[in-house]
Amino acid sequence: MRFERNRLLECVETTARTANRPTRAEAEAAVRTLIRWAGDDPSREGLAATPARVARAYEEWFAGYDQKPDEILARTFGETGGYNELILMRDIPVRSCCEHHMAAIHGVAHIAYLPQDRVVGISKLARLVDAFGKRLQIQERLTSEIADTLDRVLQPLGVAVIIEAAHDCMASRGVSKQGATLVTRQFTGVFQEAGRRREVLEALKA
Repeated sequence: MRFERNRLLECVETTARTANRPTRAEAEAAVRTLIRWAGDDPSREGLAATPARVARAYEEWFAGYDQKPDEILARTFGETGGYNELILMRDIPVRSCCEHHMAAIHGVAHIAYLPQDRVVGISKLARLVDAFGKRLQIQERLTSEIADTLDRVLQPLGVAVIIEAAHDCMASRGVSKQGATLVTRQFTGVFQEAGRRREVLEALKA
């Protein structure tokens, strides 16, 4: 019942976004405006096809808006042979976009969960990261969205999500500090206990 309710809400949100989405021609016109604002001529040979390329790139970079995270985790497996220990997937590449400056966020995510009855295919964890990462984001929300969705849909005993990422909005402008990494963490269920939390952090070092 809860899955169906969340699926309905996602469908309503997707419909609303689609209804308000500009046409491709409007998107390309907006890129031409930005090129002119930057001081160049969008009609010159080197830039003539840029608006179309940018529109296509945006379809890839922000494909997460058209994905339904709950459905990614819909298929689970109960034949675990009695396995009841930590499941951890490390170093899942993260590429997202800062919602404040529309600059790149890039790094890795580590996802762990303690299964209760069922497990999910490991590729689904990477797809879940992409579904939320390919949207305008802040890293804190990205971390909690991944953890909350896993916790809600899979209903494990606990979930841990850790993201380590660099932000081009800080590296390429403003304070211009390269090499800095932001670390965000979200723990649910049993991983809120100090001992279980240490188990995840130690497993990441192994």
